[in-house]
Amino acid sequence: MFTGLVEESGAVHSLDATGGVIRLRIRSGVCSQDAAIGDSIAVNGACLTVVAIAGIGVGSTGDNEDGDGRLLEFDVLEETMRRTGFASFKPGTPVNLERSLKAGDRLGGHFVTGHVDQTGLVDLFEKQGDNHCLRIKLSDRTSIRYVVEKGSIAVDGISLTVAEVGEDSFTVWIIPHTLEVTNLRALSEGDPVNLEFDMIGKYVEKMLAARVST
Repeated sequence: MFTGLVEESGAVHSLDATGGVIRLRIRSGVCSQDAAIGDSIAVNGACLTVVAIAGIGVGSTGDNEDGDGRLLEFDVLEETMRRTGFASFKPGTPVNLERSLKAGDRLGGHFVTGHVDQTGLVDLFEKQGDNHCLRIKLSDRTSIRYVVEKGSIAVDGISLTVAEVGEDSFTVWIIPHTLEVTNLRALSEGDPVNLEFDMIGKYVEKMLAARVST
């Protein structure tokens, strides 16, 4: 479980497939400090399991030759590749990182599971005054029913508040701090982003559907 409060913006070191295994290596400073093999870390909102750290662990590719933080390594499922925008990763691509929530921690964002529902495309991203307006078009427009004005949504793992809802898109506003500490600063129109809708709405829909069917 995560909160959608990004702890750092890391960078992709490599993404490759060897022997049928898709291995993602991320350069990290903050989240790698106390990371252990088996830990869950949200990468652009997708919950992944650490399988190696800077040369520690089975299948590791070696020490961190970059000298900038440590390398966290993850095995990525084909389902994750299909659901997310990971296919667009290149060396140096900035990614949002968040360690899993500890019992007793402050919940400053909202409950984020790390299970990406779908990708969206940046339809508009422009500065207006001191802030930025970000409009995202859904890849599956029927999912707009999960997006509620003034509700929460995770965009690349960032907990954001929905400002406006359209027929197949929604708008959020980005303050300067969020732009500075996340990968949003590198976004351009047409870029894919990972989306996770508020799980409360999905549970309510399922329970109501079951109630009607009975």
